[in-house]
Amino acid sequence: MSIQWFPGHMTQARKKATETLAMTDVVVEVLDARLPQASSNPMIHELRRHRQRPCLKLLNKADMADPVATKAWLDYFSQQPGVKAVAISCKKASDVARIPALAQQLAPTRCDAVKPLRLLIMGIPNVGKSTLINALVRKKVAAVGDQPAVTKSQQRVDINSRLTIYDTPGMLWPKIEHPIDGLMMAASHAVGVNAYIDEEVATFLTDFLLEHYPALLTARYGFSTEGMDGVAVIAAVAKKRGCLLKNRGGELDLEKAATILINDYRSGTLGRISMETPILREARARQLAEAARVNPKNNENSDELE
Repeated sequence: MSIQWFPGHMTQARKKATETLAMTDVVVEVLDARLPQASSNPMIHELRRHRQRPCLKLLNKADMADPVATKAWLDYFSQQPGVKAVAISCKKASDVARIPALAQQLAPTRCDAVKPLRLLIMGIPNVGKSTLINALVRKKVAAVGDQPAVTKSQQRVDINSRLTIYDTPGMLWPKIEHPIDGLMMAASHAVGVNAYIDEEVATFLTDFLLEHYPALLTARYGFSTEGMDGVAVIAAVAKKRGCLLKNRGGELDLEKAATILINDYRSGTLGRISMETPILREARARQLAEAARVNPKNNENSDELE
């Protein structure tokens, strides 16, 4: 399953962000801590590299991510030039309060009312940018919603005489190269619901959990997953939760069960889960590169999860 989602407003948003980047000092990229690389828009990297702007990467929703994986990602990003990374939850005031000082370290000359620090907040949809903006301002100035792409236009907010922030709409990129990235983003609610089928995303998610976090499935749903695959787990959840299709003779409602699984992951109810680590990500990149070298014509749709 290849997921693609690039609403029309994103083209204009990219153009506006390019213009704004020229007059800002630091890019603050908000990532989903459960999938830091998959939720990092390559266009953001290209834009800031062109303008030679440093980047503060915020691994948001860290309270829902596997802390071991998050530590590995922080070490990974810290090795990149011009990059500082920190794990946070935008819902925690103490975490948000650290951000201006961290950004200041990347632009030490912008430190007073004459030269205020100017931050450009960027990221893919539904990673928590609007929540971050509202927490920084300490009042609601950005729309927050449960659906991706709630913010559709850029806005400027003067926090005080020393700090200005620019909030941008969530932006994906025109073509998601690797299907697994699309599935991870769909599971995490970064793409619109019309771009994917719940059962397919839930099957991918559950297969991953069976491999990496099987105990969390058992703890949440109350049955052993031994010998099961993703499809079987979804069916077992449907049976356990009484998800039945009306007037269908007791047939299981697999779509409803799939939605339960996805929502439990998104809300953190399943537990602290990370969908990728730097080691697995780099291993997959090597496999894809080798596949492209051996058989370049048939590699476009190949993508396997280690």
